[in-house]
Amino acid sequence: MRAAWVGTVVWLAGDVAGATPTEPNGLTNQLQAAKECVKCHSFANPDEIVDQPFVTPAAWQGGMMANAARDPVFWAGLAIAKQDAPDETAACVRCHVPRAFVGGRQEVAGIDELTEDDLTGVDCDLCHRLVDDGETPPGNALYVIDDVLAPSGEIAKRGPWDYTEDLVPMHAWLADPYMGDSRTCGTCHDVTTQRQRVDSLGDPQGGNFGEQRTYSEWKNSAYGVDGGANFKSCQDCHMPAVNDVAGCAEFVGQGDSHPTGGRRHDLGGANRRMVEVLKKLYGDAGDGAIGDAFFDIAIESIDRTLAEAATLTVEAPAMVDLGQGISGWKVRVTNETGHKLPSGYSEGRVMWLEVVARYAGEVVYSSGRWTSGQGIEQDMQLRTYEGVAAEYGTEQRFHLLRNNTWLVDTRIPPLGLKKDIETDPVGIRYTPLQDQTWPNYDDVSYIFLTADPVVDVTPGDSEDDVMDLSVRLLYVVNTPEYVEFLADENTINAAGQFAFDAIAQHGSDEPLVLAEWGQSVPLTGLVQPSGSTSGVGESSGSGESGVPTSGGVPTTGGVPTGGGFGESTSYTQEDVDLSYSGCTCRSSGPGAALWVLLLGFGVRRRRR
Repeated sequence: MRAAWVGTVVWLAGDVAGATPTEPNGLTNQLQAAKECVKCHSFANPDEIVDQPFVTPAAWQGGMMANAARDPVFWAGLAIAKQDAPDETAACVRCHVPRAFVGGRQEVAGIDELTEDDLTGVDCDLCHRLVDDGETPPGNALYVIDDVLAPSGEIAKRGPWDYTEDLVPMHAWLADPYMGDSRTCGTCHDVTTQRQRVDSLGDPQGGNFGEQRTYSEWKNSAYGVDGGANFKSCQDCHMPAVNDVAGCAEFVGQGDSHPTGGRRHDLGGANRRMVEVLKKLYGDAGDGAIGDAFFDIAIESIDRTLAEAATLTVEAPAMVDLGQGISGWKVRVTNETGHKLPSGYSEGRVMWLEVVARYAGEVVYSSGRWTSGQGIEQDMQLRTYEGVAAEYGTEQRFHLLRNNTWLVDTRIPPLGLKKDIETDPVGIRYTPLQDQTWPNYDDVSYIFLTADPVVDVTPGDSEDDVMDLSVRLLYVVNTPEYVEFLADENTINAAGQFAFDAIAQHGSDEPLVLAEWGQSVPLTGLVQPSGSTSGVGESSGSGESGVPTSGGVPTTGGVPTGGGFGESTSYTQEDVDLSYSGCTCRSSGPGAALWVLLLGFGVRRRRR
C-alpha cells in the first residue's frame, strides 16, 4: 500500500522554526541510502522525449556532486589542510562527505575511512530534506536537515511537485519551493575559512577569508535580481527545467507525467577531466560502482555548460605583412555565466587566451600555447583569468586553510556584479562601469612585430599565401603545478600521490575549450626559397616556424600587453596593485620584494 501524505510547506515550517545547522550525531532519523532512491528513480526517457538528454534523477550518479566524496583531488587537498590546521577540516568533510559528517565521523582524513553509503557524496536524501530555517546564513555547508516525521512515520521528500489524491508517490512528500531556490545551492557554494582576510599591506579587511563566493557572485549579479530582466537561478543553468515528465519509474511506465517543475539531475559544471578520471576508477572498467552511462551523461552535460560559458568577439587584421607584423588583433571575452568565470575553488584553476598565427600549419606568432605536462607557455602577452590566494607574510600558495589574502583576482565578473568586497576583482585590470557595476567582459589587444624570414612553401603560387589566425579560450581545473604540489607536500597519507597517479594514468591534462574563433587572411612578406634556405620548420635557436622567439614573442619585436611570472602563475604587472610593495619599479629596494614574490610563486615543485 502506498504511504501518501499531502502537506504544505507552511505546515511543516512551524515544526522546524528556530532550527540550527545539523551537527554530527544530530539526526534522529538518518539519511536514506542513495541506492534505495535509485531503485525507483532510474528510468529511460519516455517516447515523447526519447531524443532529449536523460531526465532520470539517477543521472546524478555520474557528476561531481555524487562523486564529491570520491574526488581524489579533494582528498589530496584535505590532506594538506589536515597538515596545516588539523582541527579545522570538519567543514571540508561537511560539504564533500555529508553522511560521514552527520554520522559523527567529521574528522576522517582519507577515502579509506568511509562507508559504502558515504561514497555517494552530496546525494538524494540530503538535498531533498534541506530546510530553510530563516536563520542560518548560506555557506560552509551549514545545512539544516528536516528531521520531523510525517504522519506516515517517515521523513517527507521535499521537491517542486504537488500531487493529487489519485496520483501520489510511494513515499511521504512535501511540495517545497526551497528546492528550486538558489539559496539551496548557496548552502555549500560560499566557503569562508577561519583566517582573517588581509589586504596587500597586511591590514584586516573586516572579515574572514572568502575561499570561494560562487553563490554571492550570483546574488550580487544581474542574474540574482528576483524579477529582473536577467534573472536566472542556479538551477536554471545547472538543472535545466523539463516539461511533461514524471519523477519515478512507476509513473513513467504508466504514462503519467507532471506538466511543470521537473528538472534534470545531471548537474553540469566544468570539471570534465575529473569525471573522465572517475569513470576509469569507478565505471565499468574500474570497480563498477557506477555505470559508464551515467558518467557519459555527466560529460555531455558538462560539454553543454562549457559551450554556454563564454563568447569571443574578435577584430582581426584584414591581411598580414610579415615585414610589418600584426597589430590591431583585438579580442573580447564575455562571461555568459551567473558567477565569475572561472568560479569556485581557485587552487590550480586557470582560464586563458591562446592566440596563434600559422602559415602552412606552422606557428609564426603565438601567445598562451599549452605544453602537456608543463602548463601554459609564459609569454609577455599571456592573458589569464584566475584567483591567486596566498598566506600573507610567508607568500605560500595552495594552502587552503592558511590563505588569507588575494594577490590578484582577474576572473571575469558576471553581468551586473555590484561592488562588494566579498566579490570584487582584486588588482587593477577591471574598472567599474558608469552604473558602478563591474564589466562582464575583458578586452585584450595583441601586437606581434616583424618576424624573421619565413619561406614560401609554394613559390610562384600566391593564391595560397594565407595566414591562419585562431583564438581559443582555454581552461584547466587542476594545473600540473598544483597536482605535483599535492603529491610532493602530502606527508600524512598517500592521498596526494594517489591523485597524481590517477590523473597521470586515467586522465588528460589537455585544456578544455570554452570558446574558439578562426579566420584566414592574405599573407605577404614571404621569402622565396633558395638553395640554402631552411624553409618553414624548426631551426637552431628558433620557434616552430624558424622565427626566433622569447616566451612566444618574436625577439625582433613584440609589444607586451601583459607578462607571466614563472611557469603557471601568470597574472600580469597591469593586474597587480603595486601598493603591495609601496613601489612601482622593478629595481632593488622595497619594490623588488613584490617581483621576487611573484617569481617565487612560479617555481614548479618537482615530484619526488
